[in-house]
Amino acid sequence: MAAKVQLTKRADPNELKVIFQKYASVVDKDGERYMTPSDFVQKYLGLHTQLHYNPKTVQLLAGVADTTKDGLISFQEFLAFESVLCVPDALFIVAFQLFDKTGTGCVSFENVRDIFSQTTVHHHIPFNWNCEFIHLHFGNDRKKSLSDRSYQCRRNILCVCVFIATGATAVYPIDLVKTRMQNQRSTGSFVGELMYKNSFDCAKKVLRYEGVFGFYRGLLPQLIGVAPEKAIKLTVNDFMRDKFTTKEDTIPLAAEILAGGCAGGSQVIFTNPLEIVKIRLQVAGEITTGPRVSALSVVRDLGFFGLYKGAKACFLRDIPFSAIYFPVYAHTKASMADEDGRVGPLQLLTAGAIAGIPAASLVTPADVIKTRLQVAARAGQTTYSGVIDCFRKILNEEGFRALWKGAGARVFRSSPQFGVTLVTYELLQRWFYVDFGGHRPAGSEPTPKSRISELPPVSSEHVGGYHLAAATFAGVENKFGLHLPKFKSSGVTAIHSETPKEQDGAS
Repeated sequence: MAAKVQLTKRADPNELKVIFQKYASVVDKDGERYMTPSDFVQKYLGLHTQLHYNPKTVQLLAGVADTTKDGLISFQEFLAFESVLCVPDALFIVAFQLFDKTGTGCVSFENVRDIFSQTTVHHHIPFNWNCEFIHLHFGNDRKKSLSDRSYQCRRNILCVCVFIATGATAVYPIDLVKTRMQNQRSTGSFVGELMYKNSFDCAKKVLRYEGVFGFYRGLLPQLIGVAPEKAIKLTVNDFMRDKFTTKEDTIPLAAEILAGGCAGGSQVIFTNPLEIVKIRLQVAGEITTGPRVSALSVVRDLGFFGLYKGAKACFLRDIPFSAIYFPVYAHTKASMADEDGRVGPLQLLTAGAIAGIPAASLVTPADVIKTRLQVAARAGQTTYSGVIDCFRKILNEEGFRALWKGAGARVFRSSPQFGVTLVTYELLQRWFYVDFGGHRPAGSEPTPKSRISELPPVSSEHVGGYHLAAATFAGVENKFGLHLPKFKSSGVTAIHSETPKEQDGAS
């Protein structure tokens, strides 16, 4: 049976009632007591007690517990907020309730703008309220709102897929040249001479005889497969690294290699059929005579099992590639971190591109074998019965250098593509992060520094969930960047804490 998530033990309601009565300074005409924002935030929780504190910040923090939004906190609201602080996702709920200024369970554009405009971050770097991000979540007319569920759980996976498909299109011509160079037999060619002298000659001839669109033969299968391929690979690598990460937040090198290898192997079952279709379409343009080759005709000719032709070579390429790539990326990224442990977008892109160089080049022999096995041999060309047979025949007929055909093209394609993929993946994880219990990518936030000394001391009256109240508010600031000003600026007039209820109930 799965272990249950450990919850913070709830406080005794009777004990909370006594504490509430002690700090509640407002009494209405019916004898009901209420806490003011100052009572709750400053006197009870001990937050923002500085001499020149910012009263607006105190009111905003108190509004998280004040679900009726009437400016005062009743005992029922005090009790309910204590229960919120006890649940594992309290951080997300508190952050959402900070924006939910109307208490309706929905956050409007105006709510977000009002709260974020008061943060110190916005004062230093004003946010563009007319950007695509705002249009995406609130619509062009800004009338859409975010529900509690969507605010906590929305992850824009579509952005990742669209961005990575874009990246595949940009480097696809290099991939086509790479495939044709790998498939070209150095000896025993039915043509009698080499069709392409080198990669540049190949590109020039494709452009001359097939036009610009010739570079994009077989692009559709690639676009269909690249997003799921990268998503599977990245997810499995992260999952395996999480499993191998120790309590000290370290991971052995052997475990990093194993995690990468598992990630590479996991994608083959999905990508091999798409890759064999792509490769056959890429080389089809070399012969202008004969029937027209399409993705549908390739699938029909091969059948289901034929789509997995060359799968062993695909495993032989993709497992070592990822086993090399992900550890090199992780260590290169770590070496580029600043003194606070952060890694910026340029460093992420550079680390991804650097890691792609050894990974893409060293597995070229397996890629050459895979290409030869998956391409339909023409009249007069050598045929191969399997990985070992292909390896021996290439060595015997064309020499050792033939196994490294297309190595340069592989590096020029894979290195930038994976650099873009990894920087996109990590940045989107930072922007749309939801805590599912795993480790965040290294470099996404500063190296943790203890802030316990900055928090107010926990008193004996901070029972149950209130034991975590100060830490939860501090966590909301750090996790979501909602740093509200602590002090009142010279241009801000103090907001009197007295409310209509205070005036009616004061005696």
